[in-house]
Amino acid sequence: MQFLIRAYDGEGKLDKRMEVRSRHLEGMKKLGGHIISAGGLLDDEGRMKGSALIMDFESRKELDDYLACEPYVIEEVWEKIEIEPINVVIARGTQS
Repeated sequence: MQFLIRAYDGEGKLDKRMEVRSRHLEGMKKLGGHIISAGGLLDDEGRMKGSALIMDFESRKELDDYLACEPYVIEEVWEKIEIEPINVVIARGTQS
């Protein structure tokens, strides 16, 4: 099952985001094939304000298990997380 995740940082959390970022990226590497696409959401000045991810998990429970261990969740960087099922048709290097 594929999911679109939009996670928005809390107000004034940029410094905390940068402090936790290496742990977040390390965790992303371990997820491997679960990640279809991932990147930072930017404000009008080009500063990070959140994250956008397209991920593939067997179930919503597996996604929730990942989120429970996500450093940006644990360290309260992400304040608001929106999750929607998505059907990826075209991704770089693939087409279905």
